[in-house]
Amino acid sequence: MSERYHSKTPGTAGGGIRRTRTRRKMREARISARFCASLVTALGIFAGIALLTSGTPARAAGCGTLSIAEMTWGSAAIMAHIDKIILETGFGCTVELVPGDTMPTFASMDAEGRPDIAPEIWAASLQRPLDEALRDGRLIETTRVLTDGGVEGWWIPRYVSDAHPDIKTVQDALKHPDLFPSPRDESKGAVHNCPSDWNCQIPTANLYRALKGDEAGFELINSGSAAGLDSSIAQAFADKKGWLGYYWAPTAILGKYEMVKLSFGVGHDRAEWNSCTAVPDCSAPVVNGYPTTDVYTIVTRRVPEKAGSAPMVYLAKRQWDNQTVNSVLAHMDQTDGNRTEAAQFFLKTFEPVWSNWLPPDIVAKVKAAL
Repeated sequence: MSERYHSKTPGTAGGGIRRTRTRRKMREARISARFCASLVTALGIFAGIALLTSGTPARAAGCGTLSIAEMTWGSAAIMAHIDKIILETGFGCTVELVPGDTMPTFASMDAEGRPDIAPEIWAASLQRPLDEALRDGRLIETTRVLTDGGVEGWWIPRYVSDAHPDIKTVQDALKHPDLFPSPRDESKGAVHNCPSDWNCQIPTANLYRALKGDEAGFELINSGSAAGLDSSIAQAFADKKGWLGYYWAPTAILGKYEMVKLSFGVGHDRAEWNSCTAVPDCSAPVVNGYPTTDVYTIVTRRVPEKAGSAPMVYLAKRQWDNQTVNSVLAHMDQTDGNRTEAAQFFLKTFEPVWSNWLPPDIVAKVKAAL
């Protein structure tokens, strides 16, 4: 994802994020209720009942013109192109892609009702205004588009993990500075951090201090740029050396290079994160787990009226996991392809994934158009 992703909110790449399994289930239940209520209002009682009971209501005779935000980062942009192909070839919609980014897209949708669809909204970056817009019925959350959310943490190469199965946690890795040599001084280990203008640098630095990385024989290396961080991983894999540091998913790098995310041995303490872990130069940081961001597709309240119930059911079912996204992003990177080509690659290669989003007759239309 772009550097812009890493400046969404203070503290971390995806923002001040929270998740426990119980909270997530409760939140998903609330979102489901809001979504269904919005559909009933927009489509009428019978369409709402059809959606709730069968999941495949009768398709409208036609589909209007829809605008979709093509966000600045890869996963969201490719999903916009996937939506365009499916909505046009499968449902007969006319789709316009418009440039988008988290804050301006949300503000425009909330105030002006345009664009109609935002494929990825990282909820934590604007939780309060988003909740208000959902509560007031101006916007609708249709699905948790990334099933495992936006993920952050400290990672090591799979080949290091396989060779040293005792390394399960970050604390385990810090016992072996020799396995993760610093490019500046091979007598020390290295923990690779984000570039200095990314918010994720703050919690990574605080966690390094909480773990007493210096005393363990490591040094914290701040990447000069996104390209610098990526190239440090690529070089480690080329040399079959160890690498330890911050990264996130979904990304092309994790599609190209098999990495293992290490545990911090503790869960995510949201209060501690907000009061210290994500605060610059916190005086007494403690070990804390990274949060996971909920990532949703958002539509305006006019979409059910404009497009009909069938496209809304598609948007409610449309989900993919980070491993799939990583693979598609890696393919685009390796082939120097564009986002349309990446969307077509996904539709041709991952039919078992997307065919579950659609009725059989719509699947046949999309396949015939590829």
